[in-house]
Amino acid sequence: MPTSPTDLRLNPSAYAVPPAPPLTLDELYSHFPDRSDRPLTEALPGDKVPEPYRRLLVHSHHMTVTVEEFYGSPVDVKVLDARLSGNDYARKIVLTLRGTGKVVQFGIVHIDLSLLAPAVSDEIVSQKTPLGRVLIQHNVLRTVLPVGFFRALPGATMTDWLGLPAPATTYGRLGVIYTDYKPAIRVAEILTPV
Repeated sequence: MPTSPTDLRLNPSAYAVPPAPPLTLDELYSHFPDRSDRPLTEALPGDKVPEPYRRLLVHSHHMTVTVEEFYGSPVDVKVLDARLSGNDYARKIVLTLRGTGKVVQFGIVHIDLSLLAPAVSDEIVSQKTPLGRVLIQHNVLRTVLPVGFFRALPGATMTDWLGLPAPATTYGRLGVIYTDYKPAIRVAEILTPV
């Protein structure tokens, strides 16, 4: 069995994590009073997600790292809305390419902060750094487990957030991020059309 957090990142299946709890986009949106930006979606199996979206979504890596590699640029986070109640934290964000500000991804996340170290929670809630980058920089033992994939058609609000001239079909995924073997983070990630 691997002996360090680095081993887990090299081989996520090396550590047993319990099956991911069910997750839906509606569940993530339930943390926000205004759900008018929720896109229309259709579930797809991972092998039916077309390229290049399959390469960008169907894997067990942080999307922060994946979009940075794909676009050849670091990304920054812009928080669109956030809710904090005790250890319950949820936010809607976009990731933008550093330098150009081009939006490459929308995300909605729900985090149980009690399952993270205080320094990690504080940095996440400060809203200055993408979630994946925070977990990597703090060397948090983690497993990213995608639990579903979907085709999405953004409505007017999300179309504007993504910087699109008109709604366009794109793709996304639902996932659970385990930290220290606990399902601490639930996330939906929707790519800007490529």
